[in-house]
Amino acid sequence: MNGWYDYTAKLLNTTQTIVNIVKIQSESKYYCEVKYGIAAYRQYSCGGGYPSVSLSTPLPGIPKPVFASVNGQEKYETKITTLENGLTVASQNKFGQFCTVGVLINSGSRHEAKYPSGIAHFLEKLAFSSTAQYGSKDEILLTLEKHGGICDCQTSRDTTMYAVSAEVKGLDTVVSLLSDAVLQPRLLDEEIEMARMAVRFELEDLNMRPDPEPLLTEMIHAAAFRGNTVGLPRFCPPQNLEKVDRTLLHTYLRSYYCPERMVLAGVGIEHEQLVACARKYLLGVTPVWGAGTPANVDKSVAQYTGGIIKTEKDMSDVSLGPTPIPELTHIMIGLESCSFLEDDFIPFAVLNMMMGGGGSFSAGGPGKGMFTRLYLNVLNRHHWMYNATSYHHSYEDSGLLCIHASADPRQVREMVEIITREFIQMSSVAGELERAKTQLKSMLMMNLESRPVIFEDVGRQVLATGRRKLPHELCQLISSVTASDIRRVTTRMLRSKPAVAALGDLTELPSYDDIQAALSSKDGRLPRTYRLFR
Repeated sequence: MNGWYDYTAKLLNTTQTIVNIVKIQSESKYYCEVKYGIAAYRQYSCGGGYPSVSLSTPLPGIPKPVFASVNGQEKYETKITTLENGLTVASQNKFGQFCTVGVLINSGSRHEAKYPSGIAHFLEKLAFSSTAQYGSKDEILLTLEKHGGICDCQTSRDTTMYAVSAEVKGLDTVVSLLSDAVLQPRLLDEEIEMARMAVRFELEDLNMRPDPEPLLTEMIHAAAFRGNTVGLPRFCPPQNLEKVDRTLLHTYLRSYYCPERMVLAGVGIEHEQLVACARKYLLGVTPVWGAGTPANVDKSVAQYTGGIIKTEKDMSDVSLGPTPIPELTHIMIGLESCSFLEDDFIPFAVLNMMMGGGGSFSAGGPGKGMFTRLYLNVLNRHHWMYNATSYHHSYEDSGLLCIHASADPRQVREMVEIITREFIQMSSVAGELERAKTQLKSMLMMNLESRPVIFEDVGRQVLATGRRKLPHELCQLISSVTASDIRRVTTRMLRSKPAVAALGDLTELPSYDDIQAALSSKDGRLPRTYRLFR
């Protein structure tokens, strides 16, 4: 007890020493000075500068604060300029000391109809290698490091994107580097061999990874658009690995890497600065493959065919380890949707969000899709299903809405029927429509907080349409979607033939005709089959 009393006494004495209340009387006003700890040695006043101003009143002489509004509109508009050679320059200003700048090109695997498939895949691996100005990829990376920068190249079915993120003060260097990487690549023999090795490794990895979603996406496109445009291989087929050389690459680049098919997009920089850099480094530049009128440009329009692609594969040893994934059969069923240029694109996006879904082990609350239809109607009711996810792929002339599902090989038939029934029931809209619209808007706005995402949004929209719809415009379009819009696009979609991709043990897979009959019926059920022997 004595120890406790001693401690309390010391504490009180210390408090009396540190807390020093000084009462000063001046012009009938009292000022209070309270000092704690180290602050006891500093001079503070609770109102010496403005003795008569209350805490609820703004201080005189201070600028009026400007608070952020909640109307959802961006402060800066997207500015667009077209140069004399046809190159489009688009920018979106954004506060910060870093910017993202890149070149987007209307070129991808869909444009390889007159060439061996796989060129876009090779160009992705060869990006930011040695150029006329830089002797190696290491030189490029060291140059970017001086400005805190990184670079990346991505190719898709319809777009190739070269992008750099760096400090704003390094904009001149960044645009010069981009011009060199896009128009002046050396494409040395050893670089092409290294790219060949990287492509071969990626193809092997694609067939070995536990998640078959990239492979199924490739298969569903090949089934839906058989032999044309977006149905052409996104990844280089193994038989074409040895066909790609510098001559073939130059022939392709001469046709598709021309200014009128390019957009220089930037986020976080002044538009006038970007235009000045574009004029300096991208105007009047002769590419390494030579100037000339583009030839062999493929202008094909996507032709939806429907159909089925099946790959029998032993999936029992895909994931080994202490807790291996059980053997699964993967099915993806898709129907034709619409182009992103059509008015129905937004209702289809809402429908895709309403279907949602995911894996049976997905974690998260309502924001992660736990209340979407494929969760509530499929994963929550059928414990044996491991996955049910909706995807929407949209291009300038067509689109594809599909559902990926996976389950034990013995239950494939039942799984397919569950998915066909979900397609038929898409037109019945209950209270989940408002939830889907809100979720789509929130996902859109949250993604557009990221500078690289804004860059890609600006570049892709301007490349495809010549302008950019701002987020608040898209949110208004999403809000205007009604239940009748969902019914209309569902009816339109169900008129098309199904596209089916199947991977794994396909012993119990229904025939393509049975799947098509189920999607043409009122309840989505497969035709009954009767077996004499089991």
